Amino acid sequence: MGLNLAQKIIKEHLISGDMTPGSEISIRIDQTLTQDSTGTMAYLEFEAMGVPRVKTKKSVAYIDHNTLQAGFENADDHKFIQTVTSKHGIYFSRPGNGICHQVQLERFGVPGMTLLGSDSHTPTGGGIGMLAIGAGGMDVAVAMGGGPYYLTMPKVVKVNLKGKLSPWVAAKDIILEVLRILTVKGGVGKVIEYAGEGVKTLTVPERATITNMGAELGATTSIFPSDEVTLSFLKAQGREADYTEILPDADARYDEEITIDLSSLTPLAAQPHMPDRVDTVKNIGSIKVDQVAIGSCTNSSYMDMMKVAKILKGKTVHPDVSLVISPGSKQVLNMLAENGALADMVSAGARILESACGPCIGMGQAPKTDAVSLRTFNRNFEGRSGTKSARVYLVSPETAAVSALTGVLTDPREFGDCPLIEMPEKFLVNDNMIIAPAPENNDVEVVRGPNIKPFPINKPLADKITGKALIKVEDNITTDHIMPSNAKLLPFRSNIPYLSEFCLVPCDPDFPKRAKENGGGFIIGGSNYGQGSSREHAALAPLYLGIKAVIVKSFARIHVANLINSGILPLTFKNPEDYDKIDRDDEITIENATGQVKAGGDIIIKNVTKGIDIVTETMLSDRQIDMILAGGLLNYTRENS
Repeated sequence: MGLNLAQKIIKEHLISGDMTPGSEISIRIDQTLTQDSTGTMAYLEFEAMGVPRVKTKKSVAYIDHNTLQAGFENADDHKFIQTVTSKHGIYFSRPGNGICHQVQLERFGVPGMTLLGSDSHTPTGGGIGMLAIGAGGMDVAVAMGGGPYYLTMPKVVKVNLKGKLSPWVAAKDIILEVLRILTVKGGVGKVIEYAGEGVKTLTVPERATITNMGAELGATTSIFPSDEVTLSFLKAQGREADYTEILPDADARYDEEITIDLSSLTPLAAQPHMPDRVDTVKNIGSIKVDQVAIGSCTNSSYMDMMKVAKILKGKTVHPDVSLVISPGSKQVLNMLAENGALADMVSAGARILESACGPCIGMGQAPKTDAVSLRTFNRNFEGRSGTKSARVYLVSPETAAVSALTGVLTDPREFGDCPLIEMPEKFLVNDNMIIAPAPENNDVEVVRGPNIKPFPINKPLADKITGKALIKVEDNITTDHIMPSNAKLLPFRSNIPYLSEFCLVPCDPDFPKRAKENGGGFIIGGSNYGQGSSREHAALAPLYLGIKAVIVKSFARIHVANLINSGILPLTFKNPEDYDKIDRDDEITIENATGQVKAGGDIIIKNVTKGIDIVTETMLSDRQIDMILAGGLLNYTRENS
């Protein structure tokens, strides 16, 4: 039986386990990336391991999230990251060089390699044929130190692409269609692998748009083959030596398969407040638009920007619309400036932001009260834009640009001839904003500002766990709910004590206070708890507040891994209806917790208030059981080093 793309790369990198879906495996990691929102914590964790030099083929630290620098905090973090990476053998991408996923694709991505990143959209690298996975900072730190990355062997879903996109229909519409079919929970435990004749019609930037937003499916990662299209892109980047052809075997087997006829797609939009609330732009109708934001790691490539510039050229943005544009990298911005496209954007009334994440993560450009904001981003969770009452729609750059001109959500097919943009034969290559690390055995001084606080470390699991159900939340709670990310809080990503004051505040403003007054306790949640960002702060802040266990209907992949890494017990209701048997402030007890965890499988929790027992499950591997018993990955690593 032949192998598919994911299986080929996993087999090449397999360290332990067997490739049976659902079993735990570990793989060797070739490359890592961090960004400044998660990187400070990852490097503090790396330092705690005592490894003098990274052992990956290449590790890169990007500054792309916290770039407003309204105070000293961001700048201090940046200096810490620059010095700690120089000392330990990590390349440093300076502020202004671009968004990590865009730059990684342009300058460092290698087909067939594994990439682990402390950002949930690391699967962007699948557009170039990498097995690229988002993870928490602790997992990335371990990988940088030469340790394996553990994951559950995923199922592989084949998405068979037929035909070719019609004019004005974009790669963004493809991934929105996949989200419509599979939903935000449909990719959990799976790799999404794209195949079929339609693949050949998509450029690497278009493929990267699709793999990037595969994170919204909850998937382990998404991947395209590495083929002649990949070679063309790498040649244009001056990196043809990095090319390797990687195709699935002719008799490759898949666990599931869906087919999408590209020629039948029309412009789509994800409606508030979830990426899978997808409908056609035509069906949604001509709603009035207040803001349009174009960019993010999903849609900020040179090809995307050129399409937008062509649409805007010689026209003027509607007087009721604020249009902001963020080119994805310095390379993209340089090329737009050289060929005049940047002038076309500015002349039309667009405001050009720096090459960074910006509004996508709530770092500036919050819409007005009750605004409709069209964004080419990947998430439209309530309040993520910085304005809780805003309604955010996710659309393609083409739909966004046309709507910015008309002032209402507009199907771009009504606009006239679609601009045709050819992939450049040669990209402008200038890596002067990437700093190589110092040589080994250096004396680089690591600079630590006053905002950088030690990260919390758990204690070994107690034999008896007691506490109140401090909060009860519904389905699809995101990491934005658990640990909000906005312009006010992002500067404090290296200060867990301060951040903990805002933990779960969007769900209950009194949660941090109640947690401290009760000496910690339990979190009760619905299905897909912890979807969204890879930020381990959504586990570290609860840890700081004394959370002992999180009991839910189901978890998102990265978040449950972060809870385990922090030594917080993740439990799922064996019968989802038992969710209704716990109310906020109920007293919860887990007797013989260490014995139950060691035994694996079912964990009996007692709702003392209601006088009932509830059966939950852990679904932990033997290694994860040992991690929970030790109080987290750092303690476990120390004990086993």
